[in-house]
Amino acid sequence: MDTEAADPSAPPTPKASWRLDTDNGSMAPRSALDVLIDLNDKVTSGRVGEYQPVPLGFTPLDKTIGTGLRAGELLLIGGAQGTGKTTMALQMARNVASGGQANVLYLCFEHDEQYLLNRLVAMESALAHLPHRTGAIKIQDVRREILGTWMADGSGTAQLADNPRLRPSLDRIARYGQNLFLLRGSQTVSTVDNIRRLVQQHRALSGDRRLLVVVDYLQKVPQIPEPSSETEKVTFVVNGLKDIALSEEVPMIAIVAADKEGLKASRLRNFHLRGSSAINYEADIILILNEKYHIVAKVNIEFNPYQAQRFRDWIVVSVEKNRGGQDSLDLEFEKHFEFSCFDPNGRTVQEKLIEERLYND
Repeated sequence: MDTEAADPSAPPTPKASWRLDTDNGSMAPRSALDVLIDLNDKVTSGRVGEYQPVPLGFTPLDKTIGTGLRAGELLLIGGAQGTGKTTMALQMARNVASGGQANVLYLCFEHDEQYLLNRLVAMESALAHLPHRTGAIKIQDVRREILGTWMADGSGTAQLADNPRLRPSLDRIARYGQNLFLLRGSQTVSTVDNIRRLVQQHRALSGDRRLLVVVDYLQKVPQIPEPSSETEKVTFVVNGLKDIALSEEVPMIAIVAADKEGLKASRLRNFHLRGSSAINYEADIILILNEKYHIVAKVNIEFNPYQAQRFRDWIVVSVEKNRGGQDSLDLEFEKHFEFSCFDPNGRTVQEKLIEERLYND
């Protein structure tokens, strides 16, 4: 037998692939060197989309999270009813689509596609004029204008573009409309697995075109068969959405409902999100929306009633978790809910806000 020692300078002997195939999928560990080589190939070929953040169009928020949301990241938006969760998520979707850096899939379980489009019309009419709102169309007036367009035309050939109040918004939506996909959620079809399949189909149809996915809202995503508890279901769904973000290399936004304690609390926080502690573990970024008037410390309003009324016009967006940067930061955005939008040029909150210890006061 040859007992001569191996030459330490010789290249390593090739090894068989380390891989475990099961009925539920495969596991294939990769050496750090293999990952590095793969990364170098991506840089060489220019396939670096996952390193390019997608700006969400809310100036101070983008700055806080590193200029935007990245592939593989899950951002959650929580808040009580009426704080503008859908308004913010839809405006983010609109901003990304209009910026041209990615397509957007907006999956909504509470509204159909036409309703979302009506909100976009009102939003566009206001964003074009901010900080002034002259000429903007309120959301409740959009349907009236659509109906009026049809009634004013006796020939039966009415076109929405013929309406002078709607046309500016329609023209702006037309510029990015091919990048924004709206989908009504279904309790029988819109499962985590089918969301994944939609994302995979987008890649097959669009190639290297990036995609942002928005789910409105997380607790409505069905699990079939239905589990015995909401905690079990929410754990499954949030884990599934995070896995889609990572494995399919897409940024993901999901709206999350608050629990009963959160709805009664003086200030909603991330631990009030309904269903499962997995929500806080799996998310990369958590934003919590509160009415500024309700959470500002009393010392800021008791001697200035006029200032107190002004606080009613603002929503505080608290960055409760930010895996890639600063958290425990409170930003504020002026709300224009009659036009279904926020002023995206927000700012850091200067006033003192109440803390958790005041919840039961």
